[in-house]
Amino acid sequence: MIKIKRIYDFPSAEDGVRILIDRLWPRGLSKNSAKVDLWLKEIAPSDKLRKWFAHDPKKWIEFKQKYFKELTNQERVDLIIKKAKGGNVTLLFGAKEERVNNAVALKEYIETKGKGILK
Repeated sequence: MIKIKRIYDFPSAEDGVRILIDRLWPRGLSKNSAKVDLWLKEIAPSDKLRKWFAHDPKKWIEFKQKYFKELTNQERVDLIIKKAKGGNVTLLFGAKEERVNNAVALKEYIETKGKGILK
């Protein structure tokens, strides 16, 4: 199972493998207190895309389309899928916006990838 959680929220046993998927380390948070098992910054949106999007809900659909095109590092996506098959995986993000962010988009990408919706 793949879950999504803001990195500033308290870690819990139900999180399973905690994977940070932001390019930048979250402000004001030590690596020890974050309890991150894996940091896959390579899977995050490019700086250009991240800055363009700026968590604007009006740009959400276009952001996802552009981000999905950027997800060329199939090895990283497959790593998340492999870990999820073994138990819970929580994708961690730092944004304040909880409905439109790269973690929500990545989870959607992974879930639809297995159904052949995306190529």
